[in-house]
Formats: sequence, structure tokens, C-alpha cells
Amino acid sequence: MVAVRIPPNFFGIPFGLAGLGSTWIVAGRDGDVPMWIGSVLLALAALTWLAVVVAYAAYALPRPGALVGDLVDPVAGPFVSLAVITPMLLAAQGVVPYDLGLGRVLVDVFLVLTLLFGGWITGQWIYGRIDIDQIHPGYFLPTVAGGFIASTAASAVGQHTLADVMLGLGFICWLVLGSLILNRLFSRPPLPVPLVPTLAIEVAPAALAGVAIFARNGGRIDVWVMLVSGYGLLLVLAQLRLLPLYLRLNFAPSFWAFTFSWSTVAMTTLHWITRGQPPGHRVYPYLVLAAISALIGGIAVRSIVAAARGRFLPSPGPPTAP
Repeated sequence: MVAVRIPPNFFGIPFGLAGLGSTWIVAGRDGDVPMWIGSVLLALAALTWLAVVVAYAAYALPRPGALVGDLVDPVAGPFVSLAVITPMLLAAQGVVPYDLGLGRVLVDVFLVLTLLFGGWITGQWIYGRIDIDQIHPGYFLPTVAGGFIASTAASAVGQHTLADVMLGLGFICWLVLGSLILNRLFSRPPLPVPLVPTLAIEVAPAALAGVAIFARNGGRIDVWVMLVSGYGLLLVLAQLRLLPLYLRLNFAPSFWAFTFSWSTVAMTTLHWITRGQPPGHRVYPYLVLAAISALIGGIAVRSIVAAARGRFLPSPGPPTAP
């Protein structure tokens, strides 16, 4: 039996489900919905992560060249980071509330792995001399998303100094990579069609920064939250202009790039609603949950249908040559 190649961007599937579960957990902690819904979604994300890891390992481990090819691939490489970032998020949201000791161990293990991978791939980008046209918003994942999620996870287990260190890592990498990515998007040819959904990742850094700051400051709307949220609002509005581009796309696994990106926006929005309590604040959380659940649920259903028709997994073949 020939093992099917699992591309690194498939790690975005459990990542997106973890984002949806975390959004429901945030709403549950605010008393808007039952906590068990978020817990079930996190469990589903954990099972999906395990399935993707096993399937990826079944193909890559017997073929060391495939794993190395993915790691050094300037397009696919950043998505490999989700293999260690996702369980860190799951541990912080799904394990820590029930077993702090085990949760702290899991958070620390995957935080270290996230940091090591971030350092390695940053060195690879320097060593490999990437063509600017190969850069895409997925480059935010290893260090920017990894740093902010690590900060949030460290706050969840009470490691506040570590949370500040990882928050700084996320911010500096966001400034550096954000300038580089926008320069590529502004001044170079459009992204290849398979990478167009990664444009949704542009909304994630500011939202993740807001979530990390909320976790660190006890949920207050302070000046730092307002600063990152202002920029985040700009990038959310910019996505409206991209709707015609998105609507022309045929469904593909890359659509999972929309899931975690928008779930982070939903999480930040829920924090703002709860702390700011604008008129109608008792209704808005349900609208946010309905919207993000419909988006991710729709992508999940389309994925299942595509898989049933044999159109989701790639055909067996060699990985991209490094």
C-alpha cells in the first residue's frame, strides 16, 4: 500500500479546530455558553492533530528526503511549525483547567519545541536565501503566531516572566516579518492561486497579540490592547477588498488558512465585548460564535465531501525538491 503524502499545510486543520474550540472556551469562561462545547471541540482538534501527525509520519519517516524537503521548502516549511504549536494551544486551553501540573509540563515541552523550530527556520531563511516572491503570510506562523500563543499558554500556567519573553519574541518578529510580507504583497506579482487563502493570515498577528496581552494583564482593555486592536481592525477591513479574490477560488485544503486566522479575531472580539460591554453586549457573543462556527463548520463539511470524492488528499508523489 502506497502511503499518501500529507502536505505540511494539513497541520492547519487541527490548528483551525483548536481555534474554534478556544473561541467557545473564551465565551464559556464569560458565562455566555456551556464550557463543555469548547472542551468537545478541543478534544476533536486533539484527535485530528494526532491523525495528521500519524499520517504525516507514516509517509515522511520512511523517506527522510521528504521530511527534509518539507523543512527547507521556502513555501511549505512554515506550516510544519503547526505540528508543535497546536498541541501547545490545546494543552493551555484543554488540559490546564483540569490538571495544572500536567498542563504546565505539556505547555513547556511544546513551547520549547516551538522556540527551537522558530530559531531553526529563521536560520534557514537566512541561510537559504529565499526569493522574495516565495514569501507569503504563512511566514507569520513559526515565530509570530508561535510567540504569541506561547505567551498566552505561559500566562495560563502562571509563568509570567516566560510569557513576557515570548510576547516580546512575537512582537519583534511581527514587526520584521510584517514589513517583509507586506512589501512582497504590495510590490511583487500576486500570490499563486494555491497560496491566496494565506492572505487571511494577515488578520491573525494583531488578534493573537491582543489575546496574549489580555491573558497577561488579567483581561483589561489597556493602551497596548487598543494599539494592536487598531491595526487589527485595519487588516480586518482590508479583507473586505479581497472578497472578490476569495470568491473566485475553487475549494482546496488551503482554505483551512481562514479558520484559525478568523477564530483569533473572534476571540479578541469576545474579549472586547465582555470588557467593554457596549449596548447589545448580551447578544453580540452569540453572533460572533455563530459566524465563526459557520465559517469553520462550512470548511470542515466541504473538506469531508472533497475527501469522500477523492479530491482532498494529494496524489502520491515525491515532495518538492529542496
